[in-house]
Amino acid sequence: MSDVILEMRSITKTFPGVKALSDVTLQVQRGEIHAICGENGAGKSTLMKVLSGVYPHGSYDGDIVYEGETVQFQGIRDSEHRGIVIIHQELALIPELSIAENIFLGNETATNGLIDWNATNARAAKLLDRVGLDENVTSRIVTLGVGKQQLVEIAKALSKEVKLLILDEPTAALNDDDSEHLLDLLRGLRDEGITCVIISHKLNEIAAIADTTTVIRDGKTIQALNMKRDEVTEEKIISLMVGRDLEHRFPEHVSTVGEEVLRIENWTVHSPTQMGRVVVKDVSMTLRAGEIVGLAGLMGAGRTELAMSVFGHSWGTGITGQLYKNGKPIEAKTVRSAIKHGLAYATEDRKRFGLNLIEDIKRNVSAAALGKLATRGWVNDNQEFATAEGFRKSMNIKAPSVLSITGKLSGGNQQKVVLSKWIFTNPDVLILDEPTRGIDVGAKFEIYTIINKLADEGKAILVISSELPELLGICDRIYALSAGRLTGEVARADATPERLMHFMTKEQE
Repeated sequence: MSDVILEMRSITKTFPGVKALSDVTLQVQRGEIHAICGENGAGKSTLMKVLSGVYPHGSYDGDIVYEGETVQFQGIRDSEHRGIVIIHQELALIPELSIAENIFLGNETATNGLIDWNATNARAAKLLDRVGLDENVTSRIVTLGVGKQQLVEIAKALSKEVKLLILDEPTAALNDDDSEHLLDLLRGLRDEGITCVIISHKLNEIAAIADTTTVIRDGKTIQALNMKRDEVTEEKIISLMVGRDLEHRFPEHVSTVGEEVLRIENWTVHSPTQMGRVVVKDVSMTLRAGEIVGLAGLMGAGRTELAMSVFGHSWGTGITGQLYKNGKPIEAKTVRSAIKHGLAYATEDRKRFGLNLIEDIKRNVSAAALGKLATRGWVNDNQEFATAEGFRKSMNIKAPSVLSITGKLSGGNQQKVVLSKWIFTNPDVLILDEPTRGIDVGAKFEIYTIINKLADEGKAILVISSELPELLGICDRIYALSAGRLTGEVARADATPERLMHFMTKEQE
């Protein structure tokens, strides 16, 4: 049998007005981990949907050769029947069902039409052991974190006797420990002879795990790299992805720091679901005009909870402390009042809380400040269109029109729409929670440039990020949180990953 398990030959896929894939080729060796890289919108996910039958044969041009045979999948069941299983970035689990129910949903163990729950749970337990997940198979999915849910998805794939496992951004929402566990699991699957195709923006992970990396740009195959022989560096992959050399991962910027804009004093927040639990404890910090301030912390440190509670008490209960704007105390206990006082918060979860994905760009841009476009309660549609079009051009949002549906944009362009929405409110303080999560290096550079421009306009900016290189690359000053308490403050000139990590893991005295 050939060592090549998969060939995709001259794949071309067109949507109305857009050629998503143009003559793409892909060759995957049996038993390897094959990474696919490219900017958002390059065509990576589209290619995998063609392979898995989400886009059926006949809706694209080109051939798929799997295990030496030209295949014509009409749907996901066809590809799964041959041992090809795809795990999408948006996990397809039913929260209220148990782990075992989710693993065997549509593939139940039954006798005479009745599900054998003893056999189902026993098989599920073996699969959980195989993926290293120590959970009761009767536990509901809703009780699990994202990292554990990802392992359930892999267990579900293994239940289908998978030969070729496709993972789309599997670590995008995972912390470092969960990511490392998942990568170790993929190495183990490779050792068992299972072929894995992984789509990822995390180049350090690709360097650590991939045997081969194929780079796709603008719907075309650019190059396949042997990660062991070709002396591949992150810089080389980036250059192939974006079509140009990025001498610096972060744009050059010198801040002009002005007067204090926002001061947070003795801020304490309690959990709304766990009685008596203090999530943010007596935090005090300042933000100045023209300054980019970072907020570092491990998962669970309380960064997002702090940001959301400051922004109109949109998270938490029993909130105490005082906010000062331009030296004067303010009350911002609702989102409306926070916006009125010049605060803006771009959420870390843009798809759930930041955007209306079924609405167009125009409606999303205007959503937080409709009053600026209304007269006597009526929104001026022409003015709304012109405003959104201005942002489409100035933010370089890649869409044919502001009437384009936001959910169909790439992650980077969705993030630009989120930023446009909050910039339209004309805030003095802009809180950006994981502003580059799930977007590629080229789009990240654009977002950094936008952040610098906003700082140059005199806005005070707080950036929350799990990526220490990002905080070190763009921030003038960085605070660190550990277990809800502020444990350190470091100027840019003195900041190092080691010093930040010291503060992020510091135990309370």
